[in-house]
Order: sequence, then C-alpha cells, then structure tokens
Amino acid sequence: MLTRKQHELLMFIHERIKETGVSPSFDEMKDALDLASKSGIHRLITALEERGFIRRLAHRARALEVVKLPETAAARMRTPFKPQVVQGSKPSLPPVTASNDAQALPVLGRIAAGTPIEAIQQERERISVPAELLGPGEHFVLEVQGDSMIEAGILDGDYVVIKRGEAANSGDIVVALVMGEEATLKRLRKKAGSIALEAANPKYQTRVFGPDQIEVQGKLVGLIRRYH
Repeated sequence: MLTRKQHELLMFIHERIKETGVSPSFDEMKDALDLASKSGIHRLITALEERGFIRRLAHRARALEVVKLPETAAARMRTPFKPQVVQGSKPSLPPVTASNDAQALPVLGRIAAGTPIEAIQQERERISVPAELLGPGEHFVLEVQGDSMIEAGILDGDYVVIKRGEAANSGDIVVALVMGEEATLKRLRKKAGSIALEAANPKYQTRVFGPDQIEVQGKLVGLIRRYH
C-alpha cells in the first residue's frame, strides 16, 4: 500500500514520462500535489525509492525512472500486447494458536519506508512467537518489505517482533512515524538535538529530522524468518 500522496506522485511521474519521455521537475511535482514546499516532494520520492517503485538515475537531469506501479494500477493498465509483470503477494500464514511456550501476536501489516500509517493500526492475522523473544509489555509483528535493513540481518519478507513504546536509545532499531505520514523501520541515532533514521544498506541515505518530526512507535526485539 501507498499513502494517497505517494500514489498521486508516482502516477503523476509515470504519466509525465509516458507523455514527454522525461520525469517532471520538483516544482512541477510540488504544484501537481499542491504542496507548500519541495521538501515534501523529497520525502515522498525517498519513500517511493526505498519501496522500489522508482529509481534515481545518475548523471542525468530529471533522472527518475518508474520501476513498478501499485498492483491495482498495473492491473488496470495491462493489455494483451504488453502484459505488465506485477509482484504477487505471499500466501497468508495459516491460523495459529499459542502453545505453552509461545504467544500469538497480531501481524499489523508491512513495514518499510513509505508504508502508510494504517498498515500498523489494523490486525491482519496472528502469528505464534516464541516466548523467549518477548519480555514484559505489549508486542506486535510486522512483515518487512524492502532491502533497506539487509546489513542488520533483516531481509525482505522477514517478520519483525516489535515491543510497543515511545522510548528508544540511540542505536536501537525502531518503528518510527515520520512527519505523521509514514512508518519506517530504521536504526535511530540521536545527534545534537536532531534524530537520524539510518538504513542498514549503503544505497540508502540517512535521513535527519527534528525531534518533533519523529514519533517512535516501538522497538525491535526479535526476528522471524519463514522458509518455503
């Protein structure tokens, strides 16, 4: 899922490239989405890039390329002559019940840069989590989408166990709500009155925010990987 603004920007870029062969300027994107400044466009583009929908091309002006479209949009645009290849979703986990040494935790959606807020507010299913991964407090599970944390051993398709809470130390991997618009899984760094969200993949840049722009939703306490 994408937020409404992310979806609008992605489709605007796609249509402009299809019409003119080049991506729109930041000013054109700002005007099209009726945003007050280009900083909002930068955040949306970074989120789309980390989720794999667009790619920045080096050494070219207006260097954006649409890599894929949301599944619903791709399905509408598919024709018999140029079939679109869309990424299929993984099968749902089977229903589980907690055993004596496990607890059934809610899976609240997928997490990556740009994941909409709603994805961590509504229970999708439940998964049995070993009790040794848990301590006191409330916990939930999110499915990881993307490769921004691969060097921390967190892969696309993994399930992360999150302890809900607002407190985190510098260096913790957290679920952070950015500007009230997107939720992301990143390593948190506190630096001289600012907060940095650090990816564990060198192709993604560290993003720095003011303390009032970030809300910690929870802290990583465990990881589950399923093999098919």
